[in-house]
Amino acid sequence: MEFEIQLTPLALEMFANIKDKRHQKALSSKIDKLKIEPEKQGKPLTGQLINYRSVRAVGQRYRIIYQVEKDKVVVLVVGVGLRKEGDKGDIYHLLQKLL
Repeated sequence: MEFEIQLTPLALEMFANIKDKRHQKALSSKIDKLKIEPEKQGKPLTGQLINYRSVRAVGQRYRIIYQVEKDKVVVLVVGVGLRKEGDKGDIYHLLQKLL
């Protein structure tokens, strides 16, 4: 079964703010791969992001945060950004504040 991919306005904004077109292309490809068995990709998150999953992209630097909605056959991408542990710009830190 193939899932439909949807990006939230926040995810679209985060994606648009990535200046390097090569990174955008790699992220787009990784997001597209979530159509097939998204619950088997990435890892489940914990804490405030417990209902979400994270998959690495662009040489482990970026994270794509998404939620699988099985009843709607939708993968909802809620955030795309750099993993910078301990930094205010870290993708996990940003999403904990915004979701």
